[in-house]
Amino acid sequence: MPAFNLNDTLNLFSKLTLRRAWNGVKVLGSYYISKWFKKPVQWGYPVSVSFEPTTSCNLRCPECPSGLRAFTRPTGMLQKNFFNETIDQLYNELLYLIFYFQGEPYLHPDFLDMVKYASQKKIYTATSTNAHYLNDTNAKRTVESGLDRLIISVDGATQDVYEQYRVGGKLDKVLQGAGNIVKWKKKLKSQTPYIFFQFLVVKPNEHQVEDIKKLAKEIGVDEVRFKTAQVYDYENDPNRLIPQNEKFSRYKKMKNGRYTVKSTLQNHCWRLWHATVITWDGLVVPCCFDKDAQHQLGDLKGKPFKEIWHNAQYVHFRRSILQSRKNIDICSNCSEGTRVWGN
Repeated sequence: MPAFNLNDTLNLFSKLTLRRAWNGVKVLGSYYISKWFKKPVQWGYPVSVSFEPTTSCNLRCPECPSGLRAFTRPTGMLQKNFFNETIDQLYNELLYLIFYFQGEPYLHPDFLDMVKYASQKKIYTATSTNAHYLNDTNAKRTVESGLDRLIISVDGATQDVYEQYRVGGKLDKVLQGAGNIVKWKKKLKSQTPYIFFQFLVVKPNEHQVEDIKKLAKEIGVDEVRFKTAQVYDYENDPNRLIPQNEKFSRYKKMKNGRYTVKSTLQNHCWRLWHATVITWDGLVVPCCFDKDAQHQLGDLKGKPFKEIWHNAQYVHFRRSILQSRKNIDICSNCSEGTRVWGN
């Protein structure tokens, strides 16, 4: 489990209002009723939302649709006015907002303005970045924006290992960016953002698990977390990314030398009841595994979110989850139950 941090936990709970807490109770209750009776019931609205600032990225990571430029959906930037209007619809119930789906958020020129807008609504805000744009100015603005959590992807403790997955990346820029955030937190006497290194464990870097912990401690980040990698062609693993240590893998090796997913897919999924994902151009999709937005449940350019949340498409998708999750393509490589935390 992730390390407990009192300040971060208290900060999250400080965002709770009676309305948000009651919404969370309703969502939780409807999830369990749906799970027990195998019929989709949905009370309340999302506790957590992932909003995509952009699909653009500066890197070329081998298992990332954004890095591979492999989307069938268009690349673009979230419009700030559209974001503000959507948050205005959601903020009364919304507790947690993630500024990430695909792409690098800091490529969006208005990204930190949008963080600030959400923070002013007392929503807990988080983002994930490759940290190549955390120069001194952006680091200061990040702390001032009120961002609550900053996830920095660091998939290697030395440049030669880091660049094997983060193709085109520069580790020294990442470490300098993390240091800039730590510096400005101290200068501005801010408790936020809570910073952690996220280490995607793949075969080329699994020997550096202990090294990244030492590096994080030297820089002064709050925590290191290890994440299992999603490999699209996992049966054959052509890029040789699946680590040998199965603790850090979503997959297990069979006697014939091929791989299979470790987790068993149960016919329920908490994500479909408490969270949703919104693409840069306003499409509502079930979760972060639908990277190409193949399962579109609504379009915010035409309808308000609360109407989409309870529409026929959402009801049908939740029913499909409850009946036969293994038949849903985006669920086949799901990491639920196979995450690895550490510090």
